[in-house]
Amino acid sequence: MIQRRTLLQSGAAMALGAPALTGFAQQSVTLKFHTFMAPQSNVYINMHKAWMDKVEKDSGGRIKFEGYPAMQLGGTPVQLYDQARDGVVDIVWTLPGNTPGRFPRIEVFELPFMMNNAEATSKAYWEYVQTLAVDEFKETQVLALQVHGPGMFHMRNKLVKTADDLRGSKVRGPTRQITKMLGYLGATPVGMPLPQIPDSLSKGVIDGCVIPWEVVPSVKVHELTKFHSEFDPAGGALYTTTFVMAMNKAKYNSLPPDLKAVIDKNSGIETSGWLGKTQQAGDAAGRKSAVDQGNTIHKISAADAQEFKRKARLVEVEWMQEMDKRGHDGKKLFEGAKALIEKHGKKA
Repeated sequence: MIQRRTLLQSGAAMALGAPALTGFAQQSVTLKFHTFMAPQSNVYINMHKAWMDKVEKDSGGRIKFEGYPAMQLGGTPVQLYDQARDGVVDIVWTLPGNTPGRFPRIEVFELPFMMNNAEATSKAYWEYVQTLAVDEFKETQVLALQVHGPGMFHMRNKLVKTADDLRGSKVRGPTRQITKMLGYLGATPVGMPLPQIPDSLSKGVIDGCVIPWEVVPSVKVHELTKFHSEFDPAGGALYTTTFVMAMNKAKYNSLPPDLKAVIDKNSGIETSGWLGKTQQAGDAAGRKSAVDQGNTIHKISAADAQEFKRKARLVEVEWMQEMDKRGHDGKKLFEGAKALIEKHGKKA
């Protein structure tokens, strides 16, 4: 009798415990991923979608995604970071530079002629935030930090060979350091998010824009401009733009440990480098779209790039001074970023 009661109690405990254990082990989650990039863009297909697919696979299908490109969940590109912070969505991919001055320390990567290649610079950007700007994105769980390939000029009616060729032209820039640089180079800078470029070019609101080759087809810049000016890599890259892939902190913390580990495995320095490398890999197809259109492509030599560098140097100086005023050591941040770019550049 005693033995039977013990067995019954044991069986009941197992029956009660089993669903809870099974439920915990099999807990699944659906995450909303929101971005401004177009659904047909290289970035969305080969980076965002590929990342989501890998996370789904690594989780055995227990993490699922609802992808919303082109701001399909509403709001504007400027609001994306706060959507992740506030839990309106779970994960975003966006430009910190959409909110000028809010994330000032990472702007060092957007200073003129700072980057080498996107993979190395993205890894440097990740390490920089972990070591020199640890609280820059403290309101969210940062998954990856990256930059795009070398930025360049795309103009409607004027070929840019020298900085003087920019005089009098209204040129779109993505972030405040880059629009500042355009002003020092002689252009009339116009700041605006990427999705506004096609309409602004077609209506003559801007005469040109600076973007990397990779993004050209998704905003039809090869159809709306005739002249493109890229920089010889020997002279350095004109600029790059920083991006952040960020997750709502509460949502991340609510995940069971094994699913959190899947997210962690697909975050960090290697994921940052992969995103940068994948984005820059799209440059060749973007360039080909302009070639196929019959557009003029000019390569600014390393010697001719010196004039651009000289005029743009003030951006660097002013950024360091601003950091000093904000209580950060501008020179230390600048030299730290430079050293990290060089370090990861040697490995890439």
